[in-house]
Amino acid sequence: MSDLAPAIVSFLPLLRRYANALTRNRATAEDLIQGTVLRALEKQHLFQLDTNLRAWLLTIMHNEHVNATRRAARDPLLVSDEILRNIGNPGAETVRIELHEMRNAIAQLPRIQRLPLLMHWRDGMRYGEIAKILGVPLGTVQSRISRARATLRVILADPQSGIGIAHDRHAAGERSIARSVPPGA
Repeated sequence: MSDLAPAIVSFLPLLRRYANALTRNRATAEDLIQGTVLRALEKQHLFQLDTNLRAWLLTIMHNEHVNATRRAARDPLLVSDEILRNIGNPGAETVRIELHEMRNAIAQLPRIQRLPLLMHWRDGMRYGEIAKILGVPLGTVQSRISRARATLRVILADPQSGIGIAHDRHAAGERSIARSVPPGA
């Protein structure tokens, strides 16, 4: 035992709290505490007796934690084949394609229907705002958006439309894009 050992022991509860706060893992925190105490005992000749032991120990712990984190970042991460097979969201790959297909379907709409539909869906405008901007009655806007939705349903359900994933999903019994079109306001 050295001169500093009894003083270091008195700081173990503080070191334990700080290690738990840094790592948020009990086992890793215990390793960090051991590494800190070992480092402090090895380097006790560098400690100046008229300085703050608490601050010195916390600094050692912080530096040990930073070094361990950097080492872990450099080390290769070994992952089993089973975990690799389950990485990713299988639905995420089709979302981009479905969005592209939806844009193509909306592009097939007549401009008179497409414009109010996009103003409502994309821009979040209310029917009254759309009517004011387009200079048409409110009922006309409602009718155009309703017809646009109906036309989209027909386009998306048609196997000849060139919108494959949506139709394949519909045929597979899953929820199709046509059903995920936002409801009317």
